[in-house]
Amino acid sequence: MATLLYRLGRTAFRRRWLVTLLWVAIVGGAGAGAVMAPAASDDTTSFMPGIEAQKAFDLIGERFPGSSADGATAQIVFIAPDGGKVTAADEREAITTLVEKAADEPRVSGAVDPFTAGAVSKDGSTAYATVDFEVAASELTDDDRAALERAIDEARATGLTVEAGGSALTVQPAAGGSSEVIGIALAAVVLLITFGSLAAAGLPLLTAVVGVGVSMAAIMALGSTLGLSMTSGTLASMLGLAVGIDYALFVVSRYREERAAGRDPHEAVGIAVGTAGSAVVFAGLTVVIALAGLSVIGVPMLTKMGLCAAGAVVVAVLIALTLVPALLGMWPDAVLSRRNRKGNRRRGLAADGRAAGGHAAVGHAASATENGGSRWARFVLRRPVTVLVLCVAGLGVLALPATELEMGMPGAESKSTASTERRAYDALAEGFGAGFNGLLTVVADVADVKDPADARQAVKEIAEKIGSTDGVVSVSSPRFNEAGDAALFSAVPSTGPNDEKTKDLVQNIRAERAGLESTTGATFEVTGSTAMNIDVAQALQDALLPYLAVIVGLALLLLLVVFRSLLVPVKAAFGFLLSVLASLGAVVAVFQWGWGADLLGVEQPGPIMSLMPIFLVGIVFGLAMDYEVFLVARMREAYVHGDRAPQAVVTGFRHSARVVAAAAAIMIAVFSGFVGAEESMIKTIGFGLAVAVLFDAFVVRMAFVPAVLALLGDKAWWIPRRLDRMLPHVDVEGSGLGTRTVDGGGSVAGESPAPRRPARI
Repeated sequence: MATLLYRLGRTAFRRRWLVTLLWVAIVGGAGAGAVMAPAASDDTTSFMPGIEAQKAFDLIGERFPGSSADGATAQIVFIAPDGGKVTAADEREAITTLVEKAADEPRVSGAVDPFTAGAVSKDGSTAYATVDFEVAASELTDDDRAALERAIDEARATGLTVEAGGSALTVQPAAGGSSEVIGIALAAVVLLITFGSLAAAGLPLLTAVVGVGVSMAAIMALGSTLGLSMTSGTLASMLGLAVGIDYALFVVSRYREERAAGRDPHEAVGIAVGTAGSAVVFAGLTVVIALAGLSVIGVPMLTKMGLCAAGAVVVAVLIALTLVPALLGMWPDAVLSRRNRKGNRRRGLAADGRAAGGHAAVGHAASATENGGSRWARFVLRRPVTVLVLCVAGLGVLALPATELEMGMPGAESKSTASTERRAYDALAEGFGAGFNGLLTVVADVADVKDPADARQAVKEIAEKIGSTDGVVSVSSPRFNEAGDAALFSAVPSTGPNDEKTKDLVQNIRAERAGLESTTGATFEVTGSTAMNIDVAQALQDALLPYLAVIVGLALLLLLVVFRSLLVPVKAAFGFLLSVLASLGAVVAVFQWGWGADLLGVEQPGPIMSLMPIFLVGIVFGLAMDYEVFLVARMREAYVHGDRAPQAVVTGFRHSARVVAAAAAIMIAVFSGFVGAEESMIKTIGFGLAVAVLFDAFVVRMAFVPAVLALLGDKAWWIPRRLDRMLPHVDVEGSGLGTRTVDGGGSVAGESPAPRRPARI
């Protein structure tokens, strides 16, 4: 692996213009595809196949053509002035006028007058009208929305308070924007502090932006074909930007290290890509495994988000291995510190690259002087038990709130009170009860009941039984389809959509199905957004352990190959569990319990979005393995080249701690930028990833890992002989490069004594 990447890096350096032009062509091609592709429309017809709510949703679409949730809807809520009623003549006229104007719009399929539909509260203070569109919300134009908004403004001019909810007037957040800008700005500051050079700081930013540009353009180009949403693109840009900066950072940092040791630019690039690039490849693979593993959950939306983000990571890896060395070839000295540039000029490096005697072992190219990383490692090595106990206890305490995790699907209630959607939600809850915002849709299937009269009687019995269930306020009159083999009606719970009592109610209603089916010959299923959220949350909870087994198993196998050790991968997995549980605990404390919620702009604490925990687990696992590979690979490199086990830990920290800390700070900065996003899931994931990286990089990898390695000693690198012979040798630590010399043309010329083999005890 190291030798292959060594040659790739030198080739990219030598053919720098060709490689750069190739990437320019890729950017141009992806951009052209994005411009010419039709706009993507979110596919909501099959959220999670297999769950009851989805089956019922599909049945409605089959038996009631045109009644599925494909079309956008707007729910217009009218509130009378204080002390007044919406049934007063002037208010009634204003409401009727709005409904008529809305119904006349060309893309509106229907608008229901609240006075004919019985959509008026008992006290007469509130009413609502539903406006249905022929097309999905993503296909509505600004003109479509503007026409409805003008009608609303005219109704408001009469003195009515008018608010609007539903999907039709909700503007989807665009990918890109302030979140990325904030993240890039913070990352630039960290890079500048780390490198002390504008060029060295700018190169990772430039290549990361190129990678994100390619990924986002590809997602936009394929969006309409594959049904990719803006949420998928935002998450891909978030991860692509973070890992793109970090992967380039590691290559540039190793290049600077090799140049400081006296190597010429060609050789320095080759070694940087061969060693740091090997770590990038395997770190990227762990992230891709975690993201692609989301497909085993069975949620199409989650699968698409995971694969889009995995594609962005692959692009970031390819750029780090090719475009970064190509750009280094154009400005080989620009990324060096001023001191190293002066030092190179004083030494007058020979053009044949025979600096410092012509060869040096990889892993010992840099100075062995003490720095903050090595001093910290020695501190941990002196007190491994104390550090280990503090890490486990501290993260364990932070993880405690995760035991109270409640999953749901936050809706309009989580938006700002300044938004019309939130005000409409509150007005409906006040006028019609908390459960009105969580209506349950029941579809009765009477296809097996041959007599139409018996079918209607069966549906009547089902509706009456559900209506008498504790927790149900009322049920609507059943509506049959044209064929007479199915009926629809709604049940209004007494509690809100995210209340635990509503979840129990759905289960109780379903428990009555068997008895009703035996007496009526008909069956029914419960759906609607509330039931869908309940079913999804339960399905994701059931899928969590299989998902963890898949990604942890594959990643452990990968790390076994990388480190040729049994205990190092196990230690890495245990550290991941600590960091991910602590991050979930922090998410629950802020977004569910409301601790510090005002500081992050969380309007209404409540259940955590059901997709978020499992997505967070996948991403955090990938990133945790990133830092494990970057940090521990350098330790193993030192161990293989002769350092004793404790000294290998110190050497690894001397070379990598500063860069790993900078990489983690960059990821925290990028993810923190997304905390300001309007979309609830993006905000929550941004916060969760930021704290997860904080815990994993600075507590687990910087303290827990060296403490465990100090206690294990040489046993950390133990592997059974038979297993060692079975595993492929990939040479991630660059031992093959460290045993060779380079002639004047840069080709392999000879060998020095082989490095020490890892311990087998």
